[in-house]
Amino acid sequence: MSALAPARLRPGDVVRVGAVGLRTRPLRAFLSALGIAIGIAAMIAVVGISSSSRADLDRTLDALGTNLLTVAPGNTLFGDDAELPTESVAMIGRIGPVTEVSATGQVTDAPVYRSDRIPVAETGGIATRAARLDLPHTVGATLASGTWLNAATDRYPAVVLGSTAAQRLGLGAAGPDVQVWLGGRWFTVVGILDPVPLAKELDGSALVGWPAAATYLGFDGHPTTVYTRAAEDQVEAVRAVLGATANPEAPNEVKVSRPSDALAAAEATDAAFTGLLLGLGAVALLVGGVGVANTMVISVLERRSEIGLRRSLGATRGQIRVQFLTESLLLSVLGGVGGVLLGVLVTAGYAVAQGWPTVVPAWATAGGLVATLLIGGLAGLYPAVRAARLAPTEALTA
Repeated sequence: MSALAPARLRPGDVVRVGAVGLRTRPLRAFLSALGIAIGIAAMIAVVGISSSSRADLDRTLDALGTNLLTVAPGNTLFGDDAELPTESVAMIGRIGPVTEVSATGQVTDAPVYRSDRIPVAETGGIATRAARLDLPHTVGATLASGTWLNAATDRYPAVVLGSTAAQRLGLGAAGPDVQVWLGGRWFTVVGILDPVPLAKELDGSALVGWPAAATYLGFDGHPTTVYTRAAEDQVEAVRAVLGATANPEAPNEVKVSRPSDALAAAEATDAAFTGLLLGLGAVALLVGGVGVANTMVISVLERRSEIGLRRSLGATRGQIRVQFLTESLLLSVLGGVGGVLLGVLVTAGYAVAQGWPTVVPAWATAGGLVATLLIGGLAGLYPAVRAARLAPTEALTA
């Protein structure tokens, strides 16, 4: 008489049998899944926050434009500071693909104070610059308070403060009664700028009209920074000729830069830090996997009589292996799903607090779930094999 073939377990039966250990020891299962969840949440949150920050940067650059180029004087052959010709702004404006051009000029010996009683040595790090009327439109600057210089005020002692300069002077709003001591005389604060992402030097500056700077502060008319907007598809071509156009006699003494490249470089630096945090998340995930493995080994030792009984009733070694491997996978999947949800919530909360768009890449969530399956499979493999090797008589008498 032939022996009866062992009954096959359907997928639903495998899941139910594998979940027995989780239902009978819920606290242990929760703590083990928590280790996996922390690792996955850390990885999802790091990727999500980094992606949200990058999306905010892209949104900012889309709003401000990546076609802004700046021209500044470099150094002469002997290492001295060079100068841009006073005609450089007009010459750059004649380049065909250039759509906008404006400039500022550094004004020396014109410190800015909140009062005329402050010692001269305490400058506060605020630079005074002459500014053209079309500067805000060219660099994408907006006013937090007051108004920008106009055809009337740029000839008189009126000043617009950058956001950082206003904070250092303790000024929160502009107005006809608000004045600062600038270059040895009172200037009325007619406006305060919002931060300017593509022209950070303006944040710490006091901006006066080009004619007023010449009249009251001895400005010589040489621009120190020329801001240029070019057609999007001609940016590199314009960049190549800006030096020779701004200073035809000494093009090698001109520096040309693209502010959006600096922002992209800062983002690349952040990416390196993100890689470090991802490594820490991977370590946390590994620790969670060790916790699952430890839980499964203890589960095998505690349930030897159950294993022996199942083997006596006809369960094969393969079915025992599948049972404990399934239990390990279920434990890891619970932790993985919880970790993904927690990581998404952390990302959303941080992004909302920063005013960023919330972005969690699909590959990050899918990768997190795949990682939990791998961790669960590896963590449960040895305990499952060990459980399958127990002989029925040995397990029942243990």
